[in-house]
Amino acid sequence: MLKTILYIAIGGAIGSVLRYLTSVLVNKYWSNQFPLATFITNVVGCFIIGLFIGILEKNNLASSNLKWFLVTGFCGGYTTFSTFGFENYTLFQSNHSLLAFGYIALSVVLGIFAVWLGLFVSK
Repeated sequence: MLKTILYIAIGGAIGSVLRYLTSVLVNKYWSNQFPLATFITNVVGCFIIGLFIGILEKNNLASSNLKWFLVTGFCGGYTTFSTFGFENYTLFQSNHSLLAFGYIALSVVLGIFAVWLGLFVSK
């Protein structure tokens, strides 16, 4: 159990740092009310989790420590749906409801599509 927690913690730390770097890079070139950095992170994270799960299952590693490291740790640290919820709350509070609904719809639809694409590509 402690070994599993360690794999998750290391993967989560790496994912969190990559999430931060993604935000820094995107915000360097994009300054608008639309939270593009979180949007990109969520869609890319959904693709990556689909890819990782597909590859792990294909190679009979679905119950390995690699899954804890990559899926639970890395992807859990990288994706940011808690930030997503807060940003939508902020958009609604600042009377940008249409932008919030667009952000929600695009994130959900493209996120689900990206998971499917990751699984498809891994096969």
